[in-house]
Amino acid sequence: METAVEESDSMKIRFRSEKLEVWQEARAANRVIYKLARNFPGHEMFAMTSQIRRAIISVSSNIAEGSGRNSDKDFAHFLEQAYGSLMETDSILYLALDESYLSGADFDPLFAALQTLAKKIASLNRSLNVMTSKTPFTRRGNLALDTRPSTLDPA
Repeated sequence: METAVEESDSMKIRFRSEKLEVWQEARAANRVIYKLARNFPGHEMFAMTSQIRRAIISVSSNIAEGSGRNSDKDFAHFLEQAYGSLMETDSILYLALDESYLSGADFDPLFAALQTLAKKIASLNRSLNVMTSKTPFTRRGNLALDTRPSTLDPA
């Protein structure tokens, strides 16, 4: 997936989120999934197709909304929402693969890109100055406050 945002006359950086690599990659994932979902069967239009589109849009949207907030705590909350939506997208993609709506050739590179995106969201979240978390984003400052280890951290 392409990740760089090219600046042209029609596409100038206007908001903080547009500068974030993680937002750019989420936006690229939006385009790929929208394209793939066009090939889902018609009877999935109001079910799987609609759900996967809402889930993947939520990833980039939550990153953007969080980056526009005034505190790291608020940004962390929206990154957690983005991460959850990414996990939902992943689950729906597995169902699409199981139902043969996607081929392995389509699924494998997309899955790899989503894994990378998940790690980048987690890394950005951990970089924020927030001591507690409701999600698997381990905080370095006070491990006693963490409720569970991150699935993305080395064992």
